[in-house]
Amino acid sequence: MGSSRNKEVLIDLLQRKGNNVCADCRDEEPEWASCNLGIFLCQVCAGIHRGLGTDISRVKSTRLDNWDDDQVKRMAEIGNEVANSKYERLLPMFYKRPTKEDVDIIRQQFIKAKYQRLEFCNIDKQASYNSPVKEGYLMKKGKYKTKFQARKFVLTRQDNKIKYYNKENARQPKEDIELDDLNAVFVPEKMGNPNGLQLTYLKDGTTRNLFIYHESAQDIVSWYTAIRAAKFERRKVAFPDRDDSELAKDLTTNFYCEGYLHKMGPNNEPYKKRWFTLDKRKMSYLEEPMSPFPKGEVFIGHQDGGYSVDIGGPDVKNNQGFPFTQKTPDRLYILCAESHDDRERWIMALKKIIDTPLTPQDTRLATSLTCKRKSSFKF
Repeated sequence: MGSSRNKEVLIDLLQRKGNNVCADCRDEEPEWASCNLGIFLCQVCAGIHRGLGTDISRVKSTRLDNWDDDQVKRMAEIGNEVANSKYERLLPMFYKRPTKEDVDIIRQQFIKAKYQRLEFCNIDKQASYNSPVKEGYLMKKGKYKTKFQARKFVLTRQDNKIKYYNKENARQPKEDIELDDLNAVFVPEKMGNPNGLQLTYLKDGTTRNLFIYHESAQDIVSWYTAIRAAKFERRKVAFPDRDDSELAKDLTTNFYCEGYLHKMGPNNEPYKKRWFTLDKRKMSYLEEPMSPFPKGEVFIGHQDGGYSVDIGGPDVKNNQGFPFTQKTPDRLYILCAESHDDRERWIMALKKIIDTPLTPQDTRLATSLTCKRKSSFKF
């Protein structure tokens, strides 16, 4: 078969079901492939496959490289669906499949687990994140200090908790965290560490932020996955009649939006620059990106409950850039982004939440989010 004919066959194979998305992250219109694994890949995942070594994955461009007959034949015989039926045969429902929006560590460790460590072909290789108890040491940032120190962490499924100890022989944990209210998000840019993980949970009616990392990318992803696994198991016990795919939704969720905004005080006071985080329906603002507690937070409900977001704000002097207004039943929040694109990013994220009906978990969050601070959104 000639070179041009091989290219035509590859283009045809890319149109087939399953091959029209990346085998790993499911991004559309892949243009790369692993000729020995028989799978089609997006450019980013192809780059990670190159790092696995040619003994595991040999990467080629479907458009720029030359293909011989045997390579094209192998692609036709296998393809994404057949390959995934092998390499994802025992992929747990709770394991985070990467998307194009995810940070590098999620994508890299998924691909290494799938093809290098073969974790989804042998359940015994999943013990580091799929066990009743997980213990180990993680580097944790001090509450009001920039220094990170090693702390012992223990996750126990039976108790539905993750605990950490600030002393080697401490009998009682420094913190005892319910997994139901815990979110875990990789934030490498914020922490300046590719393995940086942020844990958020409610403590005394307000959000507490923990910042942790491990030198090993595999180990920190194992902790992240163990949290998801424990939450998934608890849901299965609580809702035995529900489908596993439904129970696996939103075990952890990336922040919808983050960044600096300028916020006006409640009585037309001058704007102040704050770090904002939109964590599902909870919008928090902090003095610094890695502050342990927010200065305030507000629940973002459904449009039928009187919530909306609009471009612009009151006609006041000293608007700090590009204003927009978040409306709640109790008050208007006047915010300013530093660019047009940044404002659009925030408005789109808020509208997506406001247009989505509340779940029972959302209602519980709204009830729980009664800060011990008298105002839920201090200046």
